[in-house]
Amino acid sequence: MTRVRFRHRAGNTPAVGRPQRAEWADAAKGVCIILVVLWHVVVKDYLQIDWHVGVPVPGFWGTLGEQFLPLRMPLFFVLSGVFAANAAQRPWRVVARSRIAGFLYLYAVWLLIHTVALAAAPGLPTDRATSALGLLEQLTITPSNLWYLYALAVYFTIAKATRRVPRALVLVPAAALSAVAAAGLLDTPGNRAGLYQNLVFFLAGLYLRPQIQQWAATASRRRLLLTSGAYGLALAAMAVTGAQQWFGVWPAVSVLAVIFGITAAARLVRWSALSKPLARLGRITLPIYVVHMPVLALLHRLLLVPVSGLGRSAQVVIVLGYPILLTCLVIGLSLAVHRGLQAVHAGWLFALPGPRRVEAAG
Repeated sequence: MTRVRFRHRAGNTPAVGRPQRAEWADAAKGVCIILVVLWHVVVKDYLQIDWHVGVPVPGFWGTLGEQFLPLRMPLFFVLSGVFAANAAQRPWRVVARSRIAGFLYLYAVWLLIHTVALAAAPGLPTDRATSALGLLEQLTITPSNLWYLYALAVYFTIAKATRRVPRALVLVPAAALSAVAAAGLLDTPGNRAGLYQNLVFFLAGLYLRPQIQQWAATASRRRLLLTSGAYGLALAAMAVTGAQQWFGVWPAVSVLAVIFGITAAARLVRWSALSKPLARLGRITLPIYVVHMPVLALLHRLLLVPVSGLGRSAQVVIVLGYPILLTCLVIGLSLAVHRGLQAVHAGWLFALPGPRRVEAAG
């Protein structure tokens, strides 16, 4: 979800020789952030509404969202690792400030904002700190809904500290940690499960960047059919057997999902009318990620009672498209808030202040 790039405060002119971003990767990030917002819209707002339409459409949206769980964050972290490959080679002092401190700064700032904003929407079903001790816990050992930023700081630290260690000796324990956490063999309050499960995907993106780029460059229609079929069969088998918490199953299905996601994104760039807007979205995912939850909380407070009180005929009209419309609205308002904050010189909310700053574009 994040590609980190350095910019001088004085301007936005690209540095000479800076490699161009791969459009397929940005398009994939655009899809991923849409899936993140859509999932939150569905579970935190849509399924909380009192729908009395007589058809199981809300259940359909909940089930559909669950099918993307093995794809959404694992693919985000693989892409984050791909974009982090060069940054991880820089000296410790650079990585410590621009990446580790940069992401921890963003996490802390927006955790405080979320804590205040979510207090105004107590009905939204989401993790929140309700005491000073709870806030301290979220700042340290049990990350909040903003856990992606916290995870990147931790993952960069691990990647940098183990850069001279044979890769297998890092990937294998990370894969084991993912399997143990997914099987429920570790205590994972809050969002610790995501933190434990996705390290292996970040490291895979970091270590296997050339192979991933080659896979995307040679993606074919036949490969897309095969990978989508494999992902679909794995989801079906997991659902039928109830194997989601079997040791190693969830990470394995997530690997298939990531392979499918990379293949699909690489094929998507053939349709520029769709891929280019998604790629543009994929380059500005940070403001969407940090702003969308407070925006959703406000909309949930405004819409829950009125929509629940609509008559059956009115609900029938909106029940199918409601998650899509609200997802678009949340994303649009999040970007509008970002533009407004930038206009009043509040860019420090999106980057660590300093002569050189880290910009998380996802």
